[in-house]
Amino acid sequence: MNNSIKPISKALSILFMVGGALMVISAGCFVFFWHRALMCWIFLLGAVLFTLVQAQQSYQGDDLALKRLKRIQSMAGLCFIIGGMLMADTAYGFFRPLFHNYIDYVTYVYNKWVVFLLIGAVIEVYTVHRIDYLLSKKNIKG
Repeated sequence: MNNSIKPISKALSILFMVGGALMVISAGCFVFFWHRALMCWIFLLGAVLFTLVQAQQSYQGDDLALKRLKRIQSMAGLCFIIGGMLMADTAYGFFRPLFHNYIDYVTYVYNKWVVFLLIGAVIEVYTVHRIDYLLSKKNIKG
């Protein structure tokens, strides 16, 4: 079996970078209250693009550490998507009717997109560096 990370096409690589840029720019705009109603959807679009393209870049080998890291990396993508959904909730209050009072809603849901974004970012940084280290250690081209 081939011991490498499946390369992605130039077009997918561009979509990956666009997705990441959309996430960063829209999160910054959302934090500074600039067109929040639009920026939450742009963030969610970027998160979906980023996650789907990253999922296309699979590991085709038998190294358990690399397989585990790719699975953990998919959890980061899931955190980004959940963060985008919660960002949209912060702008629109979609989940507000699910709670009996406003205090519970604010406690459990409102502005919690930041937590998911932070968790996803930490996991993403960790997995990218560990995958790069393991591939360079084994002299495998990604």
